[in-house]
Amino acid sequence: MEKFVIQGGNRLTGEVSIGGAKNAVVAVIPATLLAKGRCMIRNIPNISDVSILLKMLSSMGASVSFLDKSTVEIDTTHIHNPTVPYDLARYLRASYYYLGALIGRCGRASVSMPGGCHFGVRPIDQHIKGFEALGATVSIDHGMINAKVEKQLMGSHIYFDVVSVGATINVMLAAVRAKGLTILENAAKEPHIVDLANFLNTMGADVRGAGTDVIKIHGVDIMRGADYTIIPDQIEAGTYMIAAAATGGDVLVKNVIPKHMESITNKLIQTGVEVEEFDESIRVRRRGPLSATTIKTMPHPGFPTDMQPQFTAMLTLAKGTSVVTEGVWDNRFRYVDELARMGANIQVDGKVAVVQGVETLTGAPVKATDLRAGAALMIAALTAKGTTEIEDIYHIERGYEDVVDKFRALGADIKRVETPNLEIPAAL
Repeated sequence: MEKFVIQGGNRLTGEVSIGGAKNAVVAVIPATLLAKGRCMIRNIPNISDVSILLKMLSSMGASVSFLDKSTVEIDTTHIHNPTVPYDLARYLRASYYYLGALIGRCGRASVSMPGGCHFGVRPIDQHIKGFEALGATVSIDHGMINAKVEKQLMGSHIYFDVVSVGATINVMLAAVRAKGLTILENAAKEPHIVDLANFLNTMGADVRGAGTDVIKIHGVDIMRGADYTIIPDQIEAGTYMIAAAATGGDVLVKNVIPKHMESITNKLIQTGVEVEEFDESIRVRRRGPLSATTIKTMPHPGFPTDMQPQFTAMLTLAKGTSVVTEGVWDNRFRYVDELARMGANIQVDGKVAVVQGVETLTGAPVKATDLRAGAALMIAALTAKGTTEIEDIYHIERGYEDVVDKFRALGADIKRVETPNLEIPAAL
């Protein structure tokens, strides 16, 4: 078992370069199934979610080869098995994107119920609604989601009952191969949905309106291989920006799209942090105390739910009382108990957390409960007096590439250590 050991108290200074967007690449990789040919995907982040998705492709018959650390060539010409087994799907939520891609490619799919982070009920009813509207029959049997198209996918007018990033992506993947026009209303508008649409269009699809709440898709018969570069990761960038602010540092965050960061930068400015934007980078500097603020997570362009834990960790040190409202997921405050072990003063009532700022946090042994919660604990640890040990770091490495090296380069005292697995004696 591995853990991060962080000695807090160092100001972060210097430059950090952001990798490809996790939330985009986990949709783009399944989308390569729609092209009977080779796709070159660049700016691939070096994270475990990517590795697992590529293993899934290989298990179906695809040829996968890395040309360098961040470039992968995928050839899906010889797909023979439209199935994603449990032993792979259990690791990440995004495995369900293979449903839409396989329905579009093969007219059938069998994907195990997905895993990933557990911070609330995440039903797939909107996904199924979309697939059925396109003409697929969907059933859930023994933990497997099975979909089949008897004749041909047909375009349809689909209204999502709730804004769902996952359902928007999944139905897009199927609809690009449906006959006729598909209209998706109340669609999600996140940057990675736009990125997926751009990739699909590069392959020969006809997707219009991505980034708005109405997406129109004219189905096509043939899609070709493409050479595509993934957008920078909005959440990774935001995490380093908040870490810089929390430690009273001065960091230039490179390879970002400032437009994607607006909801985060606006909140940082409200807390007294200096933010300077350039064409493809953002400088974050804090010279005074942090001020309390209010946050409510919302679908894009609102404040992203994936930044809520990290921002809350910073607000534990802000002067005054902050209120954080989680507007997307039901149970995303599980990490609060871990921050409390470090001296944070946070009271949670349902979807609302009231954060009373404290002078300092102190190092403690903690556990990452999910991906972004793990990032929040790292930020808290970087500010804390003393040593913090973070366990279950596999959560963190699902979404942050080279996280130890990147923080070290900014001046953090962080190391990865191997700990022996303790054997618990059997009961007498």
